[in-house]
Amino acid sequence: MSEKTVYMCFSTDVVHSGHITIIKKAASLGRLMVGILSDEAVSSYKRFPLLPYEERKTLFENIAGVSEVVCQKELSYRENLLRYKPDYVVHGDDWKESIQRPVRDEVLDVLGQQGGELIEYPYSNDKKYQALEQRVRADLAMPELRRGRLKKLISMKGLVTAIEAHSGITGLIAEKTMVYQEGKTFQFDAMWVSSLCDSTAKGKPDIELVDMSSRFRTIDDIMEVTTKPIIFDGDTGGLTEHFVYTVRTLERMGVSMIIVEDKTGLKKNSLFGTEVEQTQDSIENFSAKIHAGKLAQKTDDFMIVARVESLILEQGMEDALERAFAYVAAGADGIMIHSRKKDPAEIFEFVERFREKDSASPLIVVPTSFNAVTEKEFKERGVNVVIYANQLTRSGFPAMQKTAERILECHRAKEADEERCMPIKEIITLIPEEN
Repeated sequence: MSEKTVYMCFSTDVVHSGHITIIKKAASLGRLMVGILSDEAVSSYKRFPLLPYEERKTLFENIAGVSEVVCQKELSYRENLLRYKPDYVVHGDDWKESIQRPVRDEVLDVLGQQGGELIEYPYSNDKKYQALEQRVRADLAMPELRRGRLKKLISMKGLVTAIEAHSGITGLIAEKTMVYQEGKTFQFDAMWVSSLCDSTAKGKPDIELVDMSSRFRTIDDIMEVTTKPIIFDGDTGGLTEHFVYTVRTLERMGVSMIIVEDKTGLKKNSLFGTEVEQTQDSIENFSAKIHAGKLAQKTDDFMIVARVESLILEQGMEDALERAFAYVAAGADGIMIHSRKKDPAEIFEFVERFREKDSASPLIVVPTSFNAVTEKEFKERGVNVVIYANQLTRSGFPAMQKTAERILECHRAKEADEERCMPIKEIITLIPEEN
């Protein structure tokens, strides 16, 4: 038996008695190798790890029965199984009907080719372990831990994605939606609290009519049921004297980033471009606003990003770059560059030329118009944050409108229920019981 090799994979940063029990069982089969998921894999599969990879690796190296600890870069076992060729893979039986089912199928396929065997033990579903995980998630939701996570994710992954949320239920969709593709799991890293979507949800025009107190309540609703970082759409930021208080409030709430655009006057949506009157602020005034905001914040975790509107307002590439570098010099933690053109050429040119002089400052894009570009291409070109700014609102509205029309057409709900409505039980399971 001592010649047999056994492989297990762990993502956990909280080791409990259930883990120790299955490790002992695995070690009794032979020499036990443990694969530890990378930080990027964990954050894409479960939640942000409380302990970084190196500390989790050290933790398992000191558990009796573990002979060797290696890195497993992805949720897929394939690479490590082909490299180490274990005789057995040990896992709990909980992955038969979860997001990991394709991973299990792949493990069986590779082991079948190599003559290995999958051994599954009953999953320990003790309530005390569930309570432990709930406490960890509760900690992750706290402002002090949530606030700095976005900056860490950008550093860890290179590119992070955010999707808009304008309520507790859309926050839960952003928090829990996950897909498995090609050995990897994908989920959104953060949530974007958009002034457009917040206003639309309240039936108000997108002209900064919804005051900050109301928008802060939206953040509270989302934060109460989620753990992921929040990026706040700050529009123009208002008067500098008001902006500093907005920064302090958001930072205290646990928001990770505010994005403010370099325009003045009554807000008009950028996608209207020059079709409506929009006035761009001077470089000096907007730089002063950024600088005042940075002086107002209390921690290094909070990020203030300057949104450059030059391409939207057809002021040219040189103006956009001049402003971007000036805003970074004034203290901006990153630059958001926007365009309403479907062709991403000017966005790509801006990113390339900006990166020639600044390789460190995060670049943010909102590909509402240039939506054919993939996240992989954005990352390869040097973009760090991709925000899907209004897709939940834009998809939810027509779905609800068509459901209402269907009920009116049929004079009953049966057809609408069968054709368009999610079973109420599925909605209930989305909402955590502790809430």
